[in-house]
Amino acid sequence: MTVQVKSPITVVSIFMWIGFVCAISFLEAWLKFQAPGITLPLGLGIGRLVFDALNKVEWVFAIAIAIQLVIHKAPLLSTITVAFLIPLLLLFIQTLWLLPALDARAEMYIQDTTPPASNLHFYYAGAEVVKVICLFIYGITQFKKTDYGKSN
Repeated sequence: MTVQVKSPITVVSIFMWIGFVCAISFLEAWLKFQAPGITLPLGLGIGRLVFDALNKVEWVFAIAIAIQLVIHKAPLLSTITVAFLIPLLLLFIQTLWLLPALDARAEMYIQDTTPPASNLHFYYAGAEVVKVICLFIYGITQFKKTDYGKSN
C-alpha cells in the first residue's frame, strides 16, 4: 500500500531545494571568479559564506519535507521515499565532513598557503548532482499526487 503525501509544502520545498542547489552549486560557485577584481582568496571567502548559508537553507527544506513525511505517515523505506533519503544522507555528509574540510582548504588559500591536492570538490559536486536527480524524481512523484498533478 502506497501512502500519498498530498502536501504542497513537500512539492514546493523539493523544487525550491533543487533551485537553490542549482543556482549556487552549478552557477554561483564558478561564476563569481569571472567577476573583475575577484582574487582567489576573496572568491573563496565569498564562497564559504554562500555555501554555509546554502547548507542552512537546505536543512530548512529537508526538515520541512521530513515533517510532512511524518505527518502523512509515509513509509520511510518505500522505493520513492528513498529518493528523499539519499539527498538527506548526502546533506548529512556535506554538513559533517565535506563543508568543514572544504572550509579548511579555503582558509589555507586565504592565509596564502597552498593545501595538498584533493578530490573534495569533485565529491561535493558529485553529491550535488545526485541530490538534484533524486530530488527531481521525488518531486515529480509528489507533484503527481497533488490535485495539480492529477490529469483530469
